[in-house]
This record gives sequence, structure tokens and C-alpha cells, in this order.
Amino acid sequence: MTGFGGTASPGMVDWNLAVATATRLVRPGPDVSRDEARSVVAELRRHAKASEGHVRGFTRMSTEDTHDTPVLVVDRPGWVRANVAGFREILKPLLEKMQERRGNNPGSAVLGTVGGKVTGVELGMLLSFLSSRVLGQYETFAPAARDLPAGGNGGGRLLLVAPNIVHVERELDVEPHDFRLWVCLHEETHRTQFTAVPWLRDHLEGEIQSFLAETDVDPMTFLERIREAAQSLAGGRPEGEEEDGGRSFVELVQTPAQREILGRLTAVMSLLEGHADYVMDGVGPSVVPTVAEIREKFQQRRAKGASRLDMALRKLLGLDAKLRQYRDGERFVRAVVEQVGVDGFNRVWTSPNTLPTKAEIAKPADWVARVHRRPEA
Repeated sequence: MTGFGGTASPGMVDWNLAVATATRLVRPGPDVSRDEARSVVAELRRHAKASEGHVRGFTRMSTEDTHDTPVLVVDRPGWVRANVAGFREILKPLLEKMQERRGNNPGSAVLGTVGGKVTGVELGMLLSFLSSRVLGQYETFAPAARDLPAGGNGGGRLLLVAPNIVHVERELDVEPHDFRLWVCLHEETHRTQFTAVPWLRDHLEGEIQSFLAETDVDPMTFLERIREAAQSLAGGRPEGEEEDGGRSFVELVQTPAQREILGRLTAVMSLLEGHADYVMDGVGPSVVPTVAEIREKFQQRRAKGASRLDMALRKLLGLDAKLRQYRDGERFVRAVVEQVGVDGFNRVWTSPNTLPTKAEIAKPADWVARVHRRPEA
């Protein structure tokens, strides 16, 4: 993919350098022959197609435009390119705002070029770390490109990262064909969520843009917050400052308004991830013979993480919060379905007003009472 630099916000982030850095640093995938690789790709495509019917039948969510959101089986560099395109699109307004703020200050062009390259390298390092861990992703915001097609009219694309799927199935020592279908069921649920709920993408984008609009783009303030984050991670907070409670870097750079928006985003992401886990487990027993073994081993893997560096990076990036989203969201979905059934749960997709709040994720009965309240006699 070419042209990541574009014309928007020139110099703020060197997108081409981010891709080049991530591609250079990305870990090699598992050792597979060319024939085996082709077989894995073909099987993932078959499972993705089969998952459509399984997920639609279980969720009772009507999707008419699934064909408009392609399934792409990618390698790690392919995942990086897709996500750089997504980052560039979603961050465009913020970077343009920062570009305007920088204005015509003396030396700003030189500093901007240097800063853009530094940021590009840092983003590339981050993406290289993540690229070996993501099994699949419904990529929502990036525009279509020649080598990474996407749906029209704002449709996304479903990414299945083949080397990571093979790596994890070998690491867990589970039945490969069952594991591949199990992963596809989870990711297909995300595609169903966005194709069956037309307003969901725009709602999420609006919340993210509101979050970014609240970002303080003053360079000195931003550097101060980075200093605080670094001291927190190193355990070297200045004398007299209270402990931060182990917050991630993401949390440390928030304004009060951003925390409110993040609360709403957290609730939505908990819903989406928990719903996907619930569907995966609900469909699994009928189509994935070894689902119980896969689920147990995968949960253990999620819980323990890997090396100390991996755990530190998870904390820095707020990935521990994502693990909580899976658990909390799945409990919410299960509790609501037990109370009001699948059709009653599906009222969650009616409008942004029927999405659960962060408090309701923890107390599903409150959501049921609000959304399903009966008029007084």
C-alpha cells in the first residue's frame, strides 16, 4: 500500500516509516510449507463463510450487506498495513488540529519532520508488537485500497491473521480445524454486529472523534503527561505525588471529558467483545467438537499472558482493560439473555440510547429495567 503520508497533516506522523519499521521488526511466523500455508488460507476462508450462517442463526440478527465487507486472510505485515491505514483515517482530524496549532513557529518545519519520523518509528514498534498477537479483527474505519479492499458506503473488512492463528493452535496443542472455525465464529460475530446495525460504525467514530477533540494538543502539556506516564511505569514518581493506582498510559493522558467519553466507549467495546464471546461459546458445541478444551486452554492463555515485557506492554497499552471487557461483556450478555431471551437482548441494537452504560455492564438488571420497563397500569 502506498501513499500513507498523503496530504493531510504532513510531517506529524511519517506513516510510511511506521509501516517500514513494523515490517522490519515483526517476528517471523511459524514454520509452514508453502502448501500448508495455502491450505490454511483456504480453510480460513471456508470457515469464515460457514460462520456467517452459524452466527446469523444464533444471534437472529439480519444482515443484508455482508457480501460488501470482504474477508481478508493476511500475514503480519498485511495486518500492519491495514491498521496504519485505519489509524491514519481516524486520527486525521486530530493531526490536522495539531498541525494548525504548530503553525508557523520558527523551526516548526524541521521539528515537525523529525517529530513525524520519531512518531512513525514508535508507532511501527507498537504495531510490530501487536501484529504477532492479533488472531482476527473487524477493521472498521480504513478506506479501501488496491491490496486491502473494504466494503463500500463505509463498510469495513474482516482480517484473519493466518500465522498468528497457526501459532496459537500449536502453542495450545488443540485440534487445528476446530480452532480455526472457533476463531472465525468470534470474528464473524463482529462483522455481523456492524453489518446488521448500520448506525454502529458512525456512532463509534463520533465517540472517538469527540474523545480526540478533547485532547490537549499543547506540546508542553503533552510532554508533561508523557513524563508522568514514564515515571509511573518506572516506579519513580516525584516526591510528594500520590500513587496513580496503576493506570495505563491511555488513562494518564485523559481530561475529565475524555474519561466520560471513554466510559461510554468502554461499555460499547465490552458489549461487542462479550457478545462475540457469548456467540462463539453458544454456537461452538454444535459445530466445534473440541470447543470445551479450546475454551479452557485459551482462557488460561489470556489470563497468564507471556513474558514480563509482554505484561508490562499490556499494562502500558491498556490491554488488561480489554481482557476485562471480554469477561464483563460476556457476563452482561449472558445475564440479559437469561432474563429476556435473545430477541429481548437484541433491543440493545435499536439505537445509541439502548446501548448499555458502563454501570449497566456491571449490573445487567439495570439495563433490562431501563430498556424493557413496562408502562404502569
